[in-house]
Amino acid sequence: MTSMHQSTTSATGRRLWTFTLIAAALGCAAISAQAVESASEACANLAGKDIPAPLIGLPTTGASITSATLVAASAEGNANGEYCKVLGAIHPVDYTAPDINIEVNLPSNWNGKSLQFGGGGLNGVLITGLGRYAKQPENEATPLARGYVTLGSDSGHQSTTGFDGSFYLNREALENYGHQQLKKTHDVAMRLVELRYGKKPQYNYFIGGSQGGHEGFDVAQRYPDDYHGVVAGYPAHNVVMLHLSALQYARALHANDGRSWLNPAEVKYLVDNVYQRCDDLDGAKDGIISNVAACITATAEFKALAPTNPLRCANGADAGDSCLSDAQLQALNVMDTPYDVGFKVFNDDAPNGVFPKWTPFEGSTFTDGGSPKLGETGPGQALQVAPGVATSGLAIAQDLTMDAMKDFDARRYPARIVELAQKMSANSTRLDRFRAHGGKLIFFHGTIDDYIPVYSSIQYFQRLQQRYPQDALDEFVRFYTVPGMGHVTGVFNARMSTLDALEAWVEHATAPTELVASDANEATRGRTRPVCRYPQWPQYTGRGDINKAASFNCVAK
Repeated sequence: MTSMHQSTTSATGRRLWTFTLIAAALGCAAISAQAVESASEACANLAGKDIPAPLIGLPTTGASITSATLVAASAEGNANGEYCKVLGAIHPVDYTAPDINIEVNLPSNWNGKSLQFGGGGLNGVLITGLGRYAKQPENEATPLARGYVTLGSDSGHQSTTGFDGSFYLNREALENYGHQQLKKTHDVAMRLVELRYGKKPQYNYFIGGSQGGHEGFDVAQRYPDDYHGVVAGYPAHNVVMLHLSALQYARALHANDGRSWLNPAEVKYLVDNVYQRCDDLDGAKDGIISNVAACITATAEFKALAPTNPLRCANGADAGDSCLSDAQLQALNVMDTPYDVGFKVFNDDAPNGVFPKWTPFEGSTFTDGGSPKLGETGPGQALQVAPGVATSGLAIAQDLTMDAMKDFDARRYPARIVELAQKMSANSTRLDRFRAHGGKLIFFHGTIDDYIPVYSSIQYFQRLQQRYPQDALDEFVRFYTVPGMGHVTGVFNARMSTLDALEAWVEHATAPTELVASDANEATRGRTRPVCRYPQWPQYTGRGDINKAASFNCVAK
């Protein structure tokens, strides 16, 4: 009897245990289905919403949500997990101005944070926030996959080319591009976050490169209370002066009836000679010029219009691809000289009418990012022509018929240039509110950037050092230079986990020191280098693998 009772009890227990497992499984499935349904419903409820103008911190006529679609984690091509893709438009005050088109992505696995993505060029293309941030390592999950609400916009105009400046002729469109679209997009996104999750983000971050880096400076300077941290890569922050300098750069290459132009073979001749002189000044012959200060000294004679210059053709006349003529050297010297607009340009805190030099004798390849090689299809392909012409002819002169390459003269437009610097540039060092709010800023720049010279960022950092004692500046700003990194590519195509560094600083008070970057170039993929705080640079220790960051020290000599 005892045995039979134990057997019966055991069988009953097994049935109860089995039933419990089934019930639990069904319960989990029900909970899962309910969660999916809840996410689906919450997403669908955002479609058709109107965001009233009073909820947006700058003048608009409100915003409307045109669609809200739940994207399944299993959807084809989706590596971001389940999220609600929200598309909308922020409407202008001036009915002739374009809408600001926005995208806000609301993940089902929200981490309580938001990340706003910056744009590029003159914008005009919707920034989706679905991919990686500027210079993010390729093996890392996207911010959206990590649970960030991500957001971006087209900045308030639509374009099929990177430097279509026609929108400049509409005042509101220009001001939206200048910086207002950032605040408007942020405010609409924050309302959507509240509607979806019932609360605001704990942390709001911003990351961008180039124009997006400029926009990172904008939010730190103009809207400091809205952001806890910013990463600004190779920023076009002093954009009006940058584009005037770009026009001078392009004109220098077109000068002397085209005789100043360097064809691809002549560019290679120059670049090869610079690297021959400078590559190993950091202790490692690795195709990267890290000791830039020593390189400037080593290539000083390359600038001379004299027989002492080993690059100069005999008598300064064009003699083929294995030397440079005086006309070509003159063009390179223009690039190597700061651009002086001829009057003071006020940028909120200090007059500054001089834009820093470019880097033709310090490692520039002149072909960064796959841009057309000098002379490849004619002088019109100089990479600085498009931004220089767009801003000078349309934003400043406001003349659709002007041939800006030939006819624009900045000295005729001092008031307009000062006005535009206030609206479009982000060159103020007044970061007191950002600092008081607890904001942290990381910015970085490649030393061979052919689109925005590294000295633009260096100049800004040195101005910050003049404004804040170093100890105070160290509390909230980190600036890095990256040897060999260009604008889009570079001989060292750096990838860095800057979002991780920013998170650690903002959320855990762990300030970044030196970073580590990996190379994304196919031939040298995976090699690493330390990324040093300016003015330090990575010097080879003389021991170990030159492809490993551990074999280098950051030095400042």
